[in-house]
Amino acid sequence: MNHIAWLDLLWCFIPVLIVCGIYLSWQGKPQEVLFASSRMLVQLIAVGYVLVSIFSNPSPWLSTAIVSLMLIIAAWIAIRPVRHHRGYLVPALVALGTSVFLHLFISIMLVLKADQWFTPSLLIPLAGMYFANTMNAISLAAERYHAELHDNKKPEHARLVAFQAAMIPQINSLLAVGLVALPGMMTGQILSGVSPLIAVRYQIMIMAMILGTTGMGAATMLWMLTKRQTQSNTS
Repeated sequence: MNHIAWLDLLWCFIPVLIVCGIYLSWQGKPQEVLFASSRMLVQLIAVGYVLVSIFSNPSPWLSTAIVSLMLIIAAWIAIRPVRHHRGYLVPALVALGTSVFLHLFISIMLVLKADQWFTPSLLIPLAGMYFANTMNAISLAAERYHAELHDNKKPEHARLVAFQAAMIPQINSLLAVGLVALPGMMTGQILSGVSPLIAVRYQIMIMAMILGTTGMGAATMLWMLTKRQTQSNTS
C-alpha cells in the first residue's frame, strides 16, 4: 500500500478551493466551508494520535467513555435543524443509544465474534460509522416531522412521511452499491491490500447494520415525538 506523505495532503485542498470559488462567484460566503475544512483537519489529526494511544492500551472504561461522548455529540448535532425547539434532545439520545448499541453488539459479538467487546480497533470505528449515519437519519426525520406538523398534518401522517424521508439515503445506497460506487470502508480495505472478497463480507455487515440502526433510530425518535405530540393534543 502506498503511504501518503503529510506534504502530499496539500493537494487535497484543491477541491476545497474549488468549492470556495463557487461560493465567491455566486456572491456567497465561503467561511463555513473554510471553517468546516479546518476543523476537519484538526479533528482528524488529533483523533489519529488519540487512537494510537487507545489501541495500544485497551480499557473497557475508556472505550465506554469515548462511545458515550460520541453519543452525546451525535445527538446534539442530530437535532441541529430543530434545536430552537424544545423536546428533541432526549428523544435523539434515546434513539441513538438504543439503536447503535444494539447493532454494535450484533456486529462485534455475533458477526465478528470478538474476544472482548471493548476492543478499541473494532468498537470505535464501528460506533463512529453507526452514529454518523443514524445521526443523519434522525436529523432528517426530526426536521421533516416538524415541517409536517407545521403544515397541520396529523402526527401519525407526519411520522410516516418523516420516516420515509429519513430512509431515502440508506435505500439509495443499498440500490447503488457495487453498481454506482464502492462504499468507503470497502474501498479503504481494497486500497490497503485486502482481498475484494473479504472486503465485500465486511461491507455487507456494515450496510446491513447501518440500515438497521438508521431505521431503528429514526423510528424510535419519531415514536417518542409522536407520543408526546398526541399527549399534548389531547391534554
